[in-house]
Amino acid sequence: MADADTVKSLNGLLNGIAQKVYYNKSEITEDLLKNELYPDLSPEEFHALHEKMKSLVKSIASADMDQAQLEAFLTAQTRKQGGSGGVSSEQAAALSRFWKSHRARIRESLAGQSRWEPGLRGLSWRVDLQTASSRGEPSGNAVALVELELGRQGEDSDFVCLEFDEGKVNQVLKKMAEIQESIDSIVNKS
Repeated sequence: MADADTVKSLNGLLNGIAQKVYYNKSEITEDLLKNELYPDLSPEEFHALHEKMKSLVKSIASADMDQAQLEAFLTAQTRKQGGSGGVSSEQAAALSRFWKSHRARIRESLAGQSRWEPGLRGLSWRVDLQTASSRGEPSGNAVALVELELGRQGEDSDFVCLEFDEGKVNQVLKKMAEIQESIDSIVNKS
């Protein structure tokens, strides 16, 4: 039973670290984790365990390790157990399970935190037929209305509305084709 409790507590600690560091849950504190998961450890012992696990998770996340890299990393950490900074085989197994289930979400969180400028969240468009100009003269010109939703993760979106006549639509399409060609040339070189 003690082993199951140890595994549960370690899983809880890893999840708590992820919640605080990567998912911006400020209500998760080191004291909360200690009191809920490791009430019998001294504050110094828990702090050391917490920092070691946080450091390991950060190393794994910053390298975005695949399963083979993770196994090699954890094997090296397990061999260091006698010295400082090493992990037990139970801790290595818990880290492996944790990373397998959290890798995509942590990667997404890190990508979101690394953007300085707002990103495109959404795009909608429609084509309107103008029946008259602003001076009341008959027009009959088609215009494309494009609405861009821009924003940073965790913030409200900003909306930008653009109006294009046929010439501007063709100009944008030409530039997009150039961008696509550039991307394709880079991707095909790799």
